Amino acid sequence: MSKQFASQADLEEKKVSFTRLSDNAYAYTAEGDPNTGVIIGDDAVMVIDTQATPVMAQDVIRRIRTVTDKPIRYVVLSHYHAVRVLGASAYAPEHIIASRDTYDLIVERGEQDKASEIGRFPRLFQAVESVPAGLTWPTITFTGSMSIWLGKLEVQLLQLGPGHTKGDTVAWLPGQRILFSGDLVEFDATPYAGDAYFAQWPHTLDRLAALEPLALVPGRGAALTTAADVAKGLAGTRAFIADVHASVKAGVAAGKDLNAVYKDTYAKLKPKYGHWVIFDHCMPFDVSRCYDEVTQHPDPRIWTADRDRQMWQALES
Repeated sequence: MSKQFASQADLEEKKVSFTRLSDNAYAYTAEGDPNTGVIIGDDAVMVIDTQATPVMAQDVIRRIRTVTDKPIRYVVLSHYHAVRVLGASAYAPEHIIASRDTYDLIVERGEQDKASEIGRFPRLFQAVESVPAGLTWPTITFTGSMSIWLGKLEVQLLQLGPGHTKGDTVAWLPGQRILFSGDLVEFDATPYAGDAYFAQWPHTLDRLAALEPLALVPGRGAALTTAADVAKGLAGTRAFIADVHASVKAGVAAGKDLNAVYKDTYAKLKPKYGHWVIFDHCMPFDVSRCYDEVTQHPDPRIWTADRDRQMWQALES
């Protein structure tokens, strides 16, 4: 392989920030590593996305305890990816909430995804031995929308459409217009789209934009604390997804195979997005999924550790 597999060579620790968005909302971010959202209500705390292991989650808990001693009763899974869910046990929540689509994806591919992700990016699974046996299972599921009341504070959990995965959930504080987007939105970080729906993702982003958020916590990247920054984050993610999709569709229409389409798409996007976090990691997975969608697989195929390496060898050799 001309490039070391996925992000196995990424060993540099990132600086963590704990950003206050309001009296109720905080963002745990780490220079492009996966983010965690925190909502503090009148009587309880909600965490959106858990970090990848219970040991890593302890740093989130430590920072929460600098601002409140209220119990952490709710964990929300924005989607099923291991890096977002495997730290859940550290919070000892009363409830773990996810969309029904996310639950179904855990059933279908949770074990394979866990092995795949740990193999790709070991730094993001510090103390992986602290993850309990088995998978993280929701205790509450919903379809479309639901509200959780933290005392008088309403948190809306919304499915606004497929994008990063089929089951994407956002958390919305309607009274404050603060949005926790999960990986539907990234900021100065490359969207991972290996399990995505390219044709639908831009329309889902339009529905996020229609909420008119004043602040947004993306899946990766800094918290967006102004409407202008929110618009920039939405536009950047939308442009990346559209650019990959357009390049792949053009390559397929020209009769090119996956290898040629990948090389063309990488070359087209590198000047515009190459400075974004995990660009080289994501592109083989993103183009492979987009090629599948454009040709013969409307739903994402399951990534396994073996499939990961076979794909990487084929495209990066």
